[in-house]
Amino acid sequence: MTNRRIDGAASGVDYIAVEESAPFRELKRRQRSFVFPMAVAFLVWYFVYVLLSSFAPDFMAQRVFGAITVGLVFGLGQFVTTFAITMGYVAYANRRLDPGAEQLREELERAERGKA
Repeated sequence: MTNRRIDGAASGVDYIAVEESAPFRELKRRQRSFVFPMAVAFLVWYFVYVLLSSFAPDFMAQRVFGAITVGLVFGLGQFVTTFAITMGYVAYANRRLDPGAEQLREELERAERGKA
């Protein structure tokens, strides 16, 4: 591919070069360093829940208090975990991703204005 600009002559920014730049790669690395481990942890937790439901019904049917069972607590825990991961990601992104993304955006906007 000889023309590395995504939108041709309309822009002076080489987006492929931006994607290959060290700041962008660092931003992707930071994002993935949170997302991949959290995704693996959540999937393990989810499959443990599903497997226990399938292969340990007596354990899942144990009453914790009243009509509340271990299975119900674990099932509701799936929702709690989802919200906790979401809140954790938002906090992580605000602290570790957004400053770098903002800096890249400003640099791209300067480059756009400079070429226009």
